[in-house]
Amino acid sequence: MTGPEMPRIRAFVAAFARRQAARTVDLPGGFAALDDAFAYSHGDNHVVLDGAVEPEALPALADEAMAHLRHRAVTVLDDATGTACAGPLIRAGYTHSTELVMLHTGPVPEGGSAGEVGLDAFREPLARRWRGFLPEADDEAVRQLVDRREARRRGADVVRFIGSRTPGGEVASWADLYIDPASGIAQIEDLITSEDHLGRGHAGAVLSTAVRQAADAGCATRFLIADADDWPHHWYARRGFTVVGRFHSFARD
Repeated sequence: MTGPEMPRIRAFVAAFARRQAARTVDLPGGFAALDDAFAYSHGDNHVVLDGAVEPEALPALADEAMAHLRHRAVTVLDDATGTACAGPLIRAGYTHSTELVMLHTGPVPEGGSAGEVGLDAFREPLARRWRGFLPEADDEAVRQLVDRREARRRGADVVRFIGSRTPGGEVASWADLYIDPASGIAQIEDLITSEDHLGRGHAGAVLSTAVRQAADAGCATRFLIADADDWPHHWYARRGFTVVGRFHSFARD
């Protein structure tokens, strides 16, 4: 499964991971993106592959690159390579998940009622959501998963946090928006709504605002990544996003 936009999208995602990382280690077929400040975060400490690799050799490569960490995480940006690597990684104890790359192909909305916010504006609701997602996580792990958001500002030329507020001013839903004006590509990432404000249109406002801002910045390629096994990808499809490819993620704790 691949669309003509996928090579550019893969290049954008790989470049973002390199730029965001505190340090990188080159590997056959890709690199390890690492940040000791967020050692609990799989998204900040993982192997990223977008080239040819020997599948049977991959578990050992990941072990060597991430030997200082408690977890292992591998992101494969090429669908065929990810499929080929699944067997060796699963045998090595990894779990496998498939992510859908969804391209915005619908009309650009007029714009939602959301706007740019700082991390401090949604730090507490974000921490509450992480405690709900990972009830076994300790306070330090939750702190890192919240604070890592600021490190994403290194990943692209333009990084914005888009939030929708309640009438009382609380940020009820939020997402990242990454923009590369030179290539005309934008990514919407980590759209989350506070549990207290689900079903009230806040996520739709954030998504519409992010798509509008990306289009206004000259980005004709606007995409997001959604879990293939979770319901939100259906919600995105109803809002003009079409599946054009797949990534593969592997994790072992």
